[in-house]
Amino acid sequence: MVKLGSGEYTYEVSGENWGELPDGWVYREATAVAVDSKDNVYIHNRGGHPVIIFDSNGKFLRSWGEDIFKTPHGITIGPDDSVYCVDVGDSTVRKLTTDGKLIFTLGDPGNPAPAMSGKPFGRPTHVAIDPRNGNIHVADGYANAHVHKYDPDGNYISTWGESGTDEGQLNIVHNIDIDSNGYIYIGDRENQRVQVFDENGKYENQWVNMSKAAAVYIDKRGASDIVYIGEYFAGISSNAIGTDLGPRVSVYQTDGTLLARVGRKSYGDEPGRFYSPHGIAVDSKGDVYVADVAYSEYGRLMDPPRELRSMQKLVKVS
Repeated sequence: MVKLGSGEYTYEVSGENWGELPDGWVYREATAVAVDSKDNVYIHNRGGHPVIIFDSNGKFLRSWGEDIFKTPHGITIGPDDSVYCVDVGDSTVRKLTTDGKLIFTLGDPGNPAPAMSGKPFGRPTHVAIDPRNGNIHVADGYANAHVHKYDPDGNYISTWGESGTDEGQLNIVHNIDIDSNGYIYIGDRENQRVQVFDENGKYENQWVNMSKAAAVYIDKRGASDIVYIGEYFAGISSNAIGTDLGPRVSVYQTDGTLLARVGRKSYGDEPGRFYSPHGIAVDSKGDVYVADVAYSEYGRLMDPPRELRSMQKLVKVS
Protein backbone atom coordinates (compact mmCIF):
# COMPACT_ATOMS: atom_id res chain seq x y z
CA MET A 1 0.00 0.00 0.00
CA VAL A 2 1.09 3.56 -0.74
CA LYS A 3 -0.11 6.71 1.02
CA LEU A 4 -1.21 9.74 -1.01
CA GLY A 5 -2.53 13.18 -0.15
CA SER A 6 -2.14 15.15 3.05
CA GLY A 7 -3.86 16.00 6.32
CA GLU A 8 -7.50 14.99 6.49
CA TYR A 9 -7.30 13.90 2.86
CA THR A 10 -4.71 11.14 3.16
CA TYR A 11 -5.41 7.82 1.46
CA GLU A 12 -3.96 4.35 1.05
CA VAL A 13 -3.99 2.75 -2.39
CA SER A 14 -2.79 -0.67 -3.54
CA GLY A 15 -2.04 0.12 -7.17
CA GLU A 16 -4.15 -2.86 -8.26
CA ASN A 17 -7.29 -2.85 -10.38
CA TRP A 18 -10.15 -2.63 -7.87
CA GLY A 19 -13.20 -4.91 -7.94
CA GLU A 20 -13.48 -8.72 -8.02
CA LEU A 21 -14.41 -9.26 -11.65
CA PRO A 22 -15.88 -12.64 -12.60
CA ASP A 23 -13.49 -15.00 -14.40
CA GLY A 24 -12.80 -13.88 -17.95
CA TRP A 25 -14.28 -10.40 -17.50
CA VAL A 26 -12.33 -7.21 -18.12
CA TYR A 27 -12.99 -3.49 -17.83
CA ARG A 28 -10.96 -2.73 -20.95
CA GLU A 29 -11.22 0.68 -19.34
CA ALA A 30 -13.45 2.16 -16.66
CA THR A 31 -14.90 5.45 -17.88
CA ALA A 32 -16.97 6.50 -14.87
CA VAL A 33 -17.98 5.45 -11.38
CA ALA A 34 -20.90 6.22 -9.06
CA VAL A 35 -21.95 5.18 -5.55
CA ASP A 36 -25.55 4.62 -4.42
CA SER A 37 -27.12 5.21 -1.00
CA LYS A 38 -26.03 1.74 0.16
CA ASP A 39 -22.39 2.35 -0.86
CA ASN A 40 -22.69 -0.02 -3.81
CA VAL A 41 -20.29 0.98 -6.58
CA TYR A 42 -21.40 1.23 -10.23
CA ILE A 43 -18.62 1.14 -12.82
CA HIS A 44 -19.36 2.23 -16.40
CA ASN A 45 -16.80 0.57 -18.63
CA ARG A 46 -15.97 -0.44 -22.19
CA GLY A 47 -15.52 -4.15 -21.64
CA GLY A 48 -18.28 -6.63 -22.45
CA HIS A 49 -20.43 -5.66 -19.46
CA PRO A 50 -21.05 -1.90 -19.51
CA VAL A 51 -22.38 -1.46 -15.94
CA ILE A 52 -20.78 -3.62 -13.25
CA ILE A 53 -21.92 -3.27 -9.64
CA PHE A 54 -19.85 -4.18 -6.57
CA ASP A 55 -20.31 -3.72 -2.86
CA SER A 56 -17.87 -1.41 -1.10
CA ASN A 57 -15.48 -4.30 -0.48
CA GLY A 58 -15.24 -5.05 -4.19
CA LYS A 59 -17.50 -8.12 -4.16
CA PHE A 60 -19.34 -8.54 -7.48
CA LEU A 61 -23.10 -8.09 -7.19
CA ARG A 62 -24.50 -7.91 -10.74
CA SER A 63 -24.13 -6.32 -14.15
CA TRP A 64 -26.35 -5.00 -16.91
CA GLY A 65 -26.43 -2.94 -20.08
CA GLU A 66 -24.92 -5.48 -22.44
CA ASP A 67 -27.53 -4.79 -25.12
CA ILE A 68 -28.01 -1.09 -24.41
CA PHE A 69 -24.82 0.93 -24.73
CA LYS A 70 -22.57 1.72 -27.66
CA THR A 71 -19.75 3.75 -26.06
CA PRO A 72 -20.12 4.24 -22.29
CA HIS A 73 -18.92 7.57 -20.91
CA GLY A 74 -20.58 8.99 -17.77
CA ILE A 75 -22.62 7.54 -14.91
CA THR A 76 -24.48 9.35 -12.11
CA ILE A 77 -26.66 8.16 -9.24
CA GLY A 78 -29.59 10.44 -8.43
CA PRO A 79 -30.91 11.18 -4.92
CA ASP A 80 -33.49 8.39 -5.33
CA ASP A 81 -30.78 5.95 -6.53
CA SER A 82 -31.88 6.17 -10.15
CA VAL A 83 -28.95 5.62 -12.51
CA TYR A 84 -28.16 8.03 -15.35
CA CYS A 85 -25.85 6.70 -18.05
CA VAL A 86 -24.36 8.83 -20.81
CA ASP A 87 -23.48 7.13 -24.09
CA VAL A 88 -21.10 9.27 -26.11
CA GLY A 89 -21.29 6.82 -29.02
CA ASP A 90 -25.00 7.28 -29.74
CA SER A 91 -25.45 10.72 -28.12
CA THR A 92 -27.99 9.71 -25.49
CA VAL A 93 -28.69 9.91 -21.78
CA ARG A 94 -30.62 7.02 -20.25
CA LYS A 95 -32.30 6.93 -16.86
CA LEU A 96 -32.48 3.42 -15.42
CA THR A 97 -33.28 1.59 -12.21
CA THR A 98 -30.53 0.04 -10.09
CA ASP A 99 -31.15 -3.29 -11.83
CA GLY A 100 -30.94 -1.79 -15.32
CA LYS A 101 -34.58 -1.32 -16.29
CA LEU A 102 -34.99 1.63 -18.64
CA ILE A 103 -37.11 4.53 -17.34
CA PHE A 104 -36.56 6.96 -20.22
CA THR A 105 -34.07 8.06 -22.85
CA LEU A 106 -33.02 11.61 -23.69
CA GLY A 107 -31.71 12.16 -27.20
CA ASP A 108 -32.20 10.39 -30.50
CA PRO A 109 -30.02 7.26 -30.47
CA GLY A 110 -27.45 7.32 -33.25
CA ASN A 111 -28.50 10.75 -34.53
CA PRO A 112 -26.32 13.41 -32.92
CA ALA A 113 -27.06 17.10 -33.25
CA PRO A 114 -24.94 19.10 -35.73
CA ALA A 115 -21.58 20.03 -34.25
CA MET A 116 -21.60 23.23 -32.17
CA SER A 117 -25.29 23.77 -32.91
CA GLY A 118 -26.22 24.02 -29.24
CA LYS A 119 -28.95 21.46 -29.82
CA PRO A 120 -29.16 18.27 -27.71
CA PHE A 121 -26.98 16.22 -28.05
CA GLY A 122 -23.59 16.46 -29.72
CA ARG A 123 -21.62 13.65 -28.06
CA PRO A 124 -22.63 14.33 -24.44
CA THR A 125 -20.33 13.43 -21.57
CA HIS A 126 -21.94 13.50 -18.13
CA VAL A 127 -25.07 14.27 -16.06
CA ALA A 128 -25.69 16.07 -12.77
CA ILE A 129 -28.89 16.10 -10.74
CA ASP A 130 -29.86 19.21 -8.80
CA PRO A 131 -30.31 17.92 -5.22
CA ARG A 132 -32.94 20.59 -4.48
CA ASN A 133 -35.46 19.77 -7.21
CA GLY A 134 -34.28 16.77 -9.24
CA ASN A 135 -33.64 18.75 -12.44
CA ILE A 136 -31.30 16.99 -14.85
CA HIS A 137 -28.30 18.87 -16.27
CA VAL A 138 -26.50 17.30 -19.22
CA ALA A 139 -22.93 18.25 -20.11
CA ASP A 140 -22.88 18.24 -23.91
CA GLY A 141 -19.19 18.36 -24.37
CA TYR A 142 -17.38 16.77 -27.29
CA ALA A 143 -19.23 18.30 -30.24
CA ASN A 144 -21.07 21.06 -28.37
CA ALA A 145 -20.09 23.60 -25.69
CA HIS A 146 -23.37 23.58 -23.84
CA VAL A 147 -25.39 22.40 -20.85
CA HIS A 148 -29.01 21.30 -21.28
CA LYS A 149 -31.51 21.33 -18.41
CA TYR A 150 -34.51 18.99 -18.06
CA ASP A 151 -37.09 18.49 -15.35
CA PRO A 152 -37.10 15.20 -13.37
CA ASP A 153 -39.44 13.59 -15.93
CA GLY A 154 -37.12 14.40 -18.83
CA ASN A 155 -39.00 17.42 -20.19
CA TYR A 156 -36.69 20.00 -21.78
CA ILE A 157 -36.28 23.33 -19.96
CA SER A 158 -33.33 25.28 -21.34
CA THR A 159 -29.81 25.35 -22.84
CA TRP A 160 -26.82 27.58 -22.11
CA GLY A 161 -23.10 27.79 -22.89
CA GLU A 162 -20.77 28.80 -25.71
CA SER A 163 -17.38 27.86 -27.13
CA GLY A 164 -14.25 29.75 -26.14
CA THR A 165 -11.62 30.42 -23.49
CA ASP A 166 -12.99 33.53 -21.76
CA GLU A 167 -14.88 33.47 -18.47
CA GLY A 168 -18.10 31.55 -18.92
CA GLN A 169 -16.99 29.99 -22.21
CA LEU A 170 -16.23 26.29 -22.55
CA ASN A 171 -13.78 24.01 -24.30
CA ILE A 172 -14.88 20.39 -23.76
CA VAL A 173 -17.66 20.40 -21.17
CA HIS A 174 -16.35 17.16 -19.77
CA ASN A 175 -17.84 16.68 -16.32
CA ILE A 176 -20.53 18.35 -14.24
CA ASP A 177 -21.89 18.30 -10.70
CA ILE A 178 -24.17 20.48 -8.56
CA ASP A 179 -23.68 21.48 -4.92
CA SER A 180 -26.26 21.64 -2.16
CA ASN A 181 -27.10 25.25 -3.02
CA GLY A 182 -27.67 24.60 -6.71
CA TYR A 183 -24.38 25.96 -8.06
CA ILE A 184 -23.06 24.07 -11.10
CA TYR A 185 -19.40 23.03 -11.35
CA ILE A 186 -18.00 22.14 -14.78
CA GLY A 187 -14.76 20.39 -15.61
CA ASP A 188 -13.76 22.65 -18.52
CA ARG A 189 -11.12 20.17 -19.52
CA GLU A 190 -9.19 21.72 -22.39
CA ASN A 191 -9.27 25.13 -20.71
CA GLN A 192 -7.61 23.45 -17.69
CA ARG A 193 -10.03 24.83 -15.13
CA VAL A 194 -13.26 24.32 -13.24
CA GLN A 195 -15.95 26.93 -13.78
CA VAL A 196 -18.84 27.63 -11.43
CA PHE A 197 -22.27 28.78 -12.68
CA ASP A 198 -25.62 29.45 -11.07
CA GLU A 199 -28.60 27.24 -11.86
CA ASN A 200 -29.42 29.27 -14.99
CA GLY A 201 -25.90 29.22 -16.42
CA LYS A 202 -24.72 32.62 -15.16
CA TYR A 203 -20.95 32.63 -14.67
CA GLU A 204 -19.87 32.93 -11.03
CA ASN A 205 -16.23 31.88 -10.64
CA GLN A 206 -13.35 29.83 -12.02
CA TRP A 207 -10.63 27.73 -10.43
CA VAL A 208 -7.33 27.66 -12.27
CA ASN A 209 -3.78 26.35 -11.61
CA MET A 210 -4.94 22.92 -12.74
CA SER A 211 -3.85 20.34 -15.23
CA LYS A 212 -6.70 19.08 -17.44
CA ALA A 213 -9.78 19.08 -15.19
CA ALA A 214 -11.68 16.06 -16.47
CA ALA A 215 -13.74 14.76 -13.53
CA VAL A 216 -15.85 16.63 -10.97
CA TYR A 217 -17.60 15.10 -7.98
CA ILE A 218 -19.20 16.94 -5.04
CA ASP A 219 -19.57 15.02 -1.79
CA LYS A 220 -22.71 16.44 -0.18
CA ARG A 221 -22.93 14.06 2.78
CA GLY A 222 -20.94 16.05 5.35
CA ALA A 223 -21.36 19.33 7.21
CA SER A 224 -20.10 21.18 4.12
CA ASP A 225 -19.78 20.18 0.47
CA ILE A 226 -16.36 18.98 -0.69
CA VAL A 227 -15.35 19.03 -4.36
CA TYR A 228 -13.08 16.34 -5.87
CA ILE A 229 -11.41 17.07 -9.21
CA GLY A 230 -9.77 14.43 -11.40
CA GLU A 231 -7.03 15.87 -13.59
CA TYR A 232 -5.21 14.46 -16.61
CA PHE A 233 -1.46 14.83 -17.17
CA ALA A 234 -0.78 18.30 -18.60
CA GLY A 235 2.79 17.86 -19.75
CA ILE A 236 4.36 16.38 -22.88
CA SER A 237 6.56 13.35 -23.43
CA SER A 238 9.82 15.22 -22.80
CA ASN A 239 8.77 16.23 -19.27
CA ALA A 240 6.86 13.10 -18.37
CA ILE A 241 8.95 12.58 -15.23
CA GLY A 242 8.01 16.03 -13.92
CA THR A 243 6.03 16.29 -10.69
CA ASP A 244 2.77 18.12 -9.95
CA LEU A 245 1.63 18.13 -13.58
CA GLY A 246 -1.07 15.52 -13.04
CA PRO A 247 -2.58 13.04 -13.33
CA ARG A 248 -4.01 13.48 -9.84
CA VAL A 249 -7.06 14.12 -7.69
CA SER A 250 -7.42 17.58 -6.12
CA VAL A 251 -9.76 18.34 -3.21
CA TYR A 252 -11.41 21.77 -2.77
CA GLN A 253 -13.92 23.61 -0.67
CA THR A 254 -16.79 25.11 -2.65
CA ASP A 255 -15.24 28.58 -2.31
CA GLY A 256 -12.23 27.38 -4.30
CA THR A 257 -9.89 26.79 -1.34
CA LEU A 258 -7.50 23.94 -2.16
CA LEU A 259 -7.46 21.32 0.60
CA ALA A 260 -5.17 18.64 -0.87
CA ARG A 261 -3.44 17.28 -3.95
CA VAL A 262 -3.66 13.50 -4.12
CA GLY A 263 -0.82 12.23 -6.30
CA ARG A 264 2.33 14.14 -7.33
CA LYS A 265 4.03 11.85 -9.82
CA SER A 266 3.43 11.45 -13.53
CA TYR A 267 1.28 8.78 -15.16
CA GLY A 268 2.14 5.13 -14.76
CA ASP A 269 1.22 1.74 -13.36
CA GLU A 270 3.14 1.98 -10.10
CA PRO A 271 1.14 2.26 -6.86
CA GLY A 272 0.37 5.90 -6.17
CA ARG A 273 0.02 6.90 -9.82
CA PHE A 274 -2.89 7.42 -12.16
CA TYR A 275 -3.30 7.51 -15.93
CA SER A 276 -6.21 9.79 -16.84
CA PRO A 277 -8.79 10.23 -14.06
CA HIS A 278 -12.07 10.36 -15.98
CA GLY A 279 -14.63 9.74 -13.25
CA ILE A 280 -14.73 10.07 -9.45
CA ALA A 281 -17.12 9.06 -6.68
CA VAL A 282 -16.90 9.10 -2.88
CA ASP A 283 -18.67 6.74 -0.48
CA SER A 284 -20.05 7.35 3.02
CA LYS A 285 -16.68 6.49 4.61
CA GLY A 286 -14.86 9.10 2.54
CA ASP A 287 -13.15 6.50 0.35
CA VAL A 288 -12.57 7.72 -3.20
CA TYR A 289 -13.12 5.67 -6.37
CA VAL A 290 -11.25 6.77 -9.49
CA ALA A 291 -12.03 5.55 -13.03
CA ASP A 292 -9.13 5.96 -15.46
CA VAL A 293 -9.45 5.97 -19.26
CA ALA A 294 -6.05 4.32 -19.39
CA TYR A 295 -6.62 2.34 -22.56
CA SER A 296 -7.82 5.25 -24.71
CA GLU A 297 -5.04 7.56 -23.55
CA TYR A 298 -2.13 5.12 -23.27
CA GLY A 299 -2.83 1.40 -23.72
CA ARG A 300 -4.08 1.55 -27.30
CA LEU A 301 -0.88 3.35 -28.33
CA MET A 302 1.39 0.61 -27.01
CA ASP A 303 2.93 -2.05 -29.23
CA PRO A 304 1.06 -4.31 -28.92
CA PRO A 305 -1.95 -2.48 -27.40
CA ARG A 306 -2.85 -3.67 -23.92
CA GLU A 307 -5.34 -3.05 -21.16
CA LEU A 308 -3.96 -1.05 -18.23
CA ARG A 309 -5.22 -0.56 -14.70
CA SER A 310 -8.29 1.66 -14.89
CA MET A 311 -10.13 1.40 -11.57
CA GLN A 312 -8.67 2.32 -8.19
CA LYS A 313 -10.01 2.74 -4.67
CA LEU A 314 -8.35 5.29 -2.39
CA VAL A 315 -9.05 4.27 1.20
CA LYS A 316 -9.20 7.21 3.58
CA VAL A 317 -6.76 7.08 6.48
CA SER A 318 -8.57 7.92 9.70
